[in-house]
Amino acid sequence: MTHKPVDLPHTWRPFGARLMGTVLGVMLVALTLTCWIALGPDIRAKFTPFQKGTLVFLGLIALGVWFALMRSRVTVSESGVTVVNGYKRYDLDWAQLIAVNMRRGAPWAGLDLSDGTSISALAIQSSDGDRALHAVREFRRLVAESSPTDD
Repeated sequence: MTHKPVDLPHTWRPFGARLMGTVLGVMLVALTLTCWIALGPDIRAKFTPFQKGTLVFLGLIALGVWFALMRSRVTVSESGVTVVNGYKRYDLDWAQLIAVNMRRGAPWAGLDLSDGTSISALAIQSSDGDRALHAVREFRRLVAESSPTDD
């Protein structure tokens, strides 16, 4: 099977996790609001400002986790690769990339770097199935094309 080359710049993002995070987040907000309204004004009036603040704080934590998931991505361009995992960003030159892998049972792709370390690429998640495998193949092809050749 032949594949159309990836046009640069190109960005991969997790699909299933973003979809489920959004759907479940909307459902959680709807459930919370429904329960709050169902309590009635007499019970809602008994909540202290500290208790209300705690509920808002927990909601902000959930929003922060959701936003971190939404911003996860891998962007490739002529100049290099940018990996954003939640709130951590890695800017890599093509020469720093040795390999892209998706080990059996791994939740997401991994990138092996020239300094002997590796980083995760949360944007390419194995739960996305064939979409993730296709992304890994495309990414591997780009790494192979941009690796320096020995003359």
